[in-house]
Amino acid sequence: MPSAGPDAGHWLRPDWPAPCAARALVGTRHGGSLRLDAADPQVAERRRRFAAELGAEPTWMHQVHGVRVLRLNAESAAQPQTADAAITRTPGLACAVFAADCLPVLLSSDDGRIVGAAHAGWRGLAAGVLQATVQAMCDEAGCEPDALQAWLGPCIGARQFEVGAEVLQAFGADPDDHAATDAATDAAFVRRDRPDGAARWLADLPLLARRRLQAAGVTRIGGGHWCTVEQRSGFFSFRGGDRLGRFGAAIACAAP
Repeated sequence: MPSAGPDAGHWLRPDWPAPCAARALVGTRHGGSLRLDAADPQVAERRRRFAAELGAEPTWMHQVHGVRVLRLNAESAAQPQTADAAITRTPGLACAVFAADCLPVLLSSDDGRIVGAAHAGWRGLAAGVLQATVQAMCDEAGCEPDALQAWLGPCIGARQFEVGAEVLQAFGADPDDHAATDAATDAAFVRRDRPDGAARWLADLPLLARRRLQAAGVTRIGGGHWCTVEQRSGFFSFRGGDRLGRFGAAIACAAP
């Protein structure tokens, strides 16, 4: 488990499943929202403090719940980008994502020479954003997926994430015939109908992410300990009422 929780300060640091040389940092509610108007002096100051604590300059993307992976270098970092994941081998730059219920996923080689970050809401997760990020990292570094490790950040937890049949279908599960679905995927959905009889399920987003990472060949996976809804004192939560507030998760290569 991590050495400090969200109520211990402005920052949360990943508890990697194995020693990792990359620099990584997650913001909390106490550090303030990082995604409002970047021209706002307060937001700009929060981002400056975040970058100083990380020791690298984050590239904040315009996220659209897609699967595009940005290959981050000095040139691409200078331009606004629409993507839901980023990778880099460039020291001093950081791959960064915003979240407030969606799952931030950080990835790294053990030596921290190749790193990546993905914004994994259920749409992007079902579409393959994690597989795309792993593939991009392996192509860039010339490595196999088992050379990477992953960390799952705070997101809406399995007791709070109520979804409809369209989410099950997006992951290949049949809401009318669970016995015919893949057991690993089906385990991530628990039926809990509303009092009016409307069919609903509770979805385990970290479990779904673990299954996708494992299918991509990444078996060393840590994190996934926090629920943004149940721990709103520490994190922003869209479903919990934070329409604008976002915390950040970022990762940078090891210092050269």
